Amino acid sequence: MEALKQLPSVDQVLRSLRETNGLPHHVVVAEIRAVLAEQRGNVKAGGTVESGTDIEQLVNARLQRLTHSSLRRVINATGVVLHTNLGRAPLVAFEPLAGYSNLEYDLASGKRGKRDAHTAPLLERLIGRPAILVNNNAAAVFLVLHEIAAGYEVIVSRGELIEIGDGFRIPEIMSRSGAVLREVGTTNRTSLADYADAINSKTRLILRVHPSNFRVSGFTARPALKELAELARSKDIPVYEDLGSGCLADLRPQGIDEPLVSDSVSVGVNLVSFSCDKLLGGPQTGIIAGDAELVARVRRNPMYRVFRVDKLIIRALEATLLALLREDWQAIPALRMIFTGADELKLRAERVCAAIGKGAAVRESESAIGGGSTPDQVLPTWVVELNVPNPNAFEKHLRSANPPVVARIERDKVVFDMRTVADDEIAALTSAAKTS
Repeated sequence: MEALKQLPSVDQVLRSLRETNGLPHHVVVAEIRAVLAEQRGNVKAGGTVESGTDIEQLVNARLQRLTHSSLRRVINATGVVLHTNLGRAPLVAFEPLAGYSNLEYDLASGKRGKRDAHTAPLLERLIGRPAILVNNNAAAVFLVLHEIAAGYEVIVSRGELIEIGDGFRIPEIMSRSGAVLREVGTTNRTSLADYADAINSKTRLILRVHPSNFRVSGFTARPALKELAELARSKDIPVYEDLGSGCLADLRPQGIDEPLVSDSVSVGVNLVSFSCDKLLGGPQTGIIAGDAELVARVRRNPMYRVFRVDKLIIRALEATLLALLREDWQAIPALRMIFTGADELKLRAERVCAAIGKGAAVRESESAIGGGSTPDQVLPTWVVELNVPNPNAFEKHLRSANPPVVARIERDKVVFDMRTVADDEIAALTSAAKTS
């Protein structure tokens, strides 16, 4: 085809490039070839050929993407504290260790150590039980079921067969673990007798799942956790609770009614597991805690090595757990946001509104916790709303700022929720709003 003859050669494009971003020759050539292949595809599909200058720009854009990190800090102005798409809980300030570390080395004895040693003492003091780490709570569920009940039955209420994020369903995880699902009760009502009647010689575990990402209301019932633990103990069967949200700090004074991990173990639950990047306020990892014998048994499972966490996670979690132990809520961004009062948020909103100027206004609103936690509970907040001609275009432009700003649109206005905007982000936020 005549159009294909207009395409420059690889060598021609290579000579025209002014900047290769420090990349080696073979990488640059590969990107040029990829761009030229895309152009050939366009022509064969009936499109046109870009000019030599445009092809050079396309190559430069690809080289830029290769050499610039795509993972960036963003300003979360949505008001969703645990924003799944924005990394859930914002990380505490911690210093990654450059070079080597004593990850699995006991400095006192000079012998091999265990990576659990860096977080186990903090977790045991916070929860009151031994605990181990895995890479997320889904892994925790799989590992517990695989170790305790593979090939045997696990009793669970039909009303707790939930789906978590990105299409992961508890029944499917249970099936992959090798455990046999024994459903009891109905979607809305399950009694203690339902559990008792289902227990047989093949029963190895009773599973309780906290519905952290949904609520069923109306004609509902399920036994208290203490009753379930007493039944399990009378039958010499462990009870395991998937708590999901991982709440270690009491948030009830802030109007957030979420079960505490310590409450579960205090009433006799043998094993609990939960996420660390939700209400705990840490990095993505999962914790399995409970009876020392069961936790040790789960840790010895060969699959534990598949799900273990690395030194960066341990370092970040260690900093988070230490702040929790000190009850230093201000050091944990997610908890700081939840604990911030409406009066302080109003003052912050007024500052932002004054800095933006024309088209900005302050009003009351509501923030969500998010992250699959507290689905029907909100926090009062104050927002700055912008009256702009094209809210969607404005919001898109905010996302191209440095740092990007992620806002929400309500009632045809762009909205900045002050609950999730830190004080040191206000200048960048207002600058992005004024230049958009």
